Amino acid sequence: KQLLAFARAAIRNPQILVLDEATANLDVGTEVLIQEALERLLKERTAIIIAHRLSTIRNVDRILVLKRGQLVESGSHDD
Repeated sequence: KQLLAFARAAIRNPQILVLDEATANLDVGTEVLIQEALERLLKERTAIIIAHRLSTIRNVDRILVLKRGQLVESGSHDD
């Protein structure tokens, strides 16, 4: 089901993409494949990625941490 959703998103070629727990419930090998595909899909695009796994957001430009709807932290992996 998730792989089909990624394929549909790629075909539509959106400028902004919202991903909510995009790699949840995937095995590690499939997650790696999806993340590699997402890196190509998201080039020159804006993405809002909702995730609990740090591996899902390892290559993002900016990370916002929300708690109970409030921004509690902002930065990048390098900060």
